[in-house]
Amino acid sequence: MRTARFTLDPAFTVGRVSPRLFGSFVEHLGRCVYTGIHEPGHPTADEAGLRQDVLDLVRELGVTTIRYPGGNFVSGYKWEDSVGPVEDRPRRLDLAWHSTETNRFGLSEYIAFLRKVGPQAEPMMAVNLGTRGVAEALELQEYANHPSGTALSDLRAAHGDEDPFGIRLWCLGNEMDGPWQTGHKTAEEYGRIAAETARAMRQQDPGVELVACGSSAQSMPTFAAWEATVLAETYDLVDHVSLHAYYEPHDGDVDSFLASAVDMESFIENVVATCDHVGARLKSKKRINLSFDEWNVWYMSRWQEQATTFAQDDWPEAPRLLEDNYSVLDAVVLGSLLVALLRHADRVTVACLAQLVNVIAPIMTEPGGPAWRQTTFFPFAQASRHGRGEVLDVRVDSPTYETRKYGEADLLHATAVRADDGSVTVFAVNRGRTEALPLEVTLNGLGVSRLLEHSALADADPDARNTLDDPERVVPHAVDGTAVTGGTLRATLEPLSWNVIRLA
Repeated sequence: MRTARFTLDPAFTVGRVSPRLFGSFVEHLGRCVYTGIHEPGHPTADEAGLRQDVLDLVRELGVTTIRYPGGNFVSGYKWEDSVGPVEDRPRRLDLAWHSTETNRFGLSEYIAFLRKVGPQAEPMMAVNLGTRGVAEALELQEYANHPSGTALSDLRAAHGDEDPFGIRLWCLGNEMDGPWQTGHKTAEEYGRIAAETARAMRQQDPGVELVACGSSAQSMPTFAAWEATVLAETYDLVDHVSLHAYYEPHDGDVDSFLASAVDMESFIENVVATCDHVGARLKSKKRINLSFDEWNVWYMSRWQEQATTFAQDDWPEAPRLLEDNYSVLDAVVLGSLLVALLRHADRVTVACLAQLVNVIAPIMTEPGGPAWRQTTFFPFAQASRHGRGEVLDVRVDSPTYETRKYGEADLLHATAVRADDGSVTVFAVNRGRTEALPLEVTLNGLGVSRLLEHSALADADPDARNTLDDPERVVPHAVDGTAVTGGTLRATLEPLSWNVIRLA
């Protein structure tokens, strides 16, 4: 196998990593909330009903910004249902996921959950622009953020939350170009209501940060034209435009699945080009950044098959939905998607792994039972821990392989981050399924000369998984033989592997 190579030099950088790049997503969908993060009566539950075993894993995962309450759910969401005494909250039909929402967990509980995760856990609140509009968004903003002295801020205090929630980051709806979205709109309709809502929210608080809905996927027929039309209305009023992408193997095409990040990087670059084109057309010096606020491996085709079996008169509470059990293969692909996000840290300043618990999630729980880490937990936790600082520009010289969807793709997908203390972490994926990949990295002017660690997530069985019965079947392991000599890092990447190589 030919050696893969690249050079690192502190003079050539991409940009600084925003802590928000390691965000996640909690939606009222399936068991993400109920029996996920919130289960009164669980042996580990605290006085608020939050599972402390899950809280421990969320902290270990290293998530920062947590988006809430949707997702498709938000387009039918009445925020007033989720505040006040729990026993007085109404039960509602959730059209998005054909479920019954009890509202036992609401806005106050979400903020309390974030505070228990830790100071790094920042709220990212979505407003309903599907069935509601400007007035309701302003009322939610006043209830959540105004200190006191108005009807809604005083109502929050009466509900037991005297201190404002301090929500700075707001999503203006969700996937509004999707026909599946309750109240979905044309680009012109959405652009107009997003601009009106943004303008009004800034009147209440000029310091808010706002995310406009981009297309629901790069494959949507609306893609790019939607972004251009929406941004023509909202460019001077918003800070970010959203991207959503999910990946799964189709028709057994594992090689293309392993190259999913080729599509993700193309998606990012196309949205950047569209944003900058609109800015140029408007002669604006402002730069719109990207909020990749839904991304993951999701076996969506399984969900679509399951959805056709629902009884129309059955509206269950917190059913088991979208509970994908992830393999080593899935974890390697997820690691590659993390590499793609880091490689574009100059423009992707928010990203949310969808979702946090049970629903296509890195953390799984059993009602009344344990919580455990999926295989995908480890790449995210390692990237969040070691991927803070300045992203170095990585241009790989790699052997390639052929894929059905993307043509020729590099076997090596990699990036590197230089921390404030001068240490450097290389994140590298070997997409080759059968052969190890030799790697050489030339280290120019970085002042690093010793190996701290080389860990890999790989397994002789690419379908190996962590389960309720065997929750630690797959964990990262140390790799021998990696060394730094004469200013060059030399390593061997196992077949189908996610690698973290730390240097100082």
